[in-house]
Parts: sequence; C-alpha cells; structure tokens
Amino acid sequence: MRLRISMSVVLFAITFSSFGQKLAARDGYVKFFSAAALENIEAENNLVTSVLDLSSGNFAFLVKIKSFQFDKALMQEHFNENYLMSDEFPKATFKGSIENFENLDFTKDGTFEATFKGTMQIKGKDKEISEPATITIKDGVVSLNSEFTIKASDYGVNIPAAKKDNISENLKITVKITYAKK
Repeated sequence: MRLRISMSVVLFAITFSSFGQKLAARDGYVKFFSAAALENIEAENNLVTSVLDLSSGNFAFLVKIKSFQFDKALMQEHFNENYLMSDEFPKATFKGSIENFENLDFTKDGTFEATFKGTMQIKGKDKEISEPATITIKDGVVSLNSEFTIKASDYGVNIPAAKKDNISENLKITVKITYAKK
C-alpha cells in the first residue's frame, strides 16, 4: 500500500515536471459539507498539494482522503471505511487547466473570476468538471478559491436508503489554495 501511495505522489509530480514557471502549495485546504435532514456532516483537510503552471494555466491538486478531519471520530471512521474506502482509494485528484488563463495578469495585484476545467477523480471514478474560481494576486502571492457542488454517486459513493436522512447526495466543496514559487 505504501508503494502505491508513493507512486501516486511521484506520478503526480512527474505530470507537472515539464511546466515552465510554476507555483506550488503543500498546505491547501478542501472542505466538504453535507446538509441532510437529521444532521450536517463537515470535514476539512489542510494537507492538499497543488501545482499551478503560470506559463500554460495547467492546474492540479491532490487530496489524501485520510487527512480529512471530522468533529466526530465515528463519522471519520465511517467515511474512510464505508464510503470512500480510503485504504483502497487513498487520494482524490483534479487535473486540468484554468480556461481563461490568458486573461489573467500575474504581475499585478487584483482579483479575477476564472473557470477551472478538467478531470476530478474520487474513489477511482473520473468525472469531467468545469467550476468557477476566484484568483487573487496580492504582493506576488497567488490564491485560488472555489465553491461548487458534486454528487456522491458520480464518484461511486453510494448512500444506503437507511442513511438518506443522515447524508446528502449533494456535497458542497470548498477549495482554498495559496501558492508559493517553487
């Protein structure tokens, strides 16, 4: 299992090794929120790895599933063992690009609306997505923030009928990444 995880990280790095000027983050943030009739479920992950290529607009992030933190230990256990099966599927990824990248000026402070488009993979299932993002440049530091919704079933996460009042099919995802030059 360790070899599989290590190989994933190496392949992720190789995918972007041919980038020109690139920015990287090792402490990005992803949160998911499930609003359901009986309870809300929220988990946060502050160990998201991401790369942004300033010459092409290519963009990717990698999320270690076991790094999500829940308020309740039992929720975290069920999430990892029953829903995401994190021993078998230890990571989620996004690989794609910022669509209107050529309109962004990374040499000037400002806030820009953008769209990122590419392939999200969760639990071994790929899905093409296109989502809005806000890119902020301040004193040479680049931040990317986005909020969007995904469906659990699109990624092979099946919610048993008995749990429909506890877990929503629709999950609100929040992504916040601040980049440093590599």
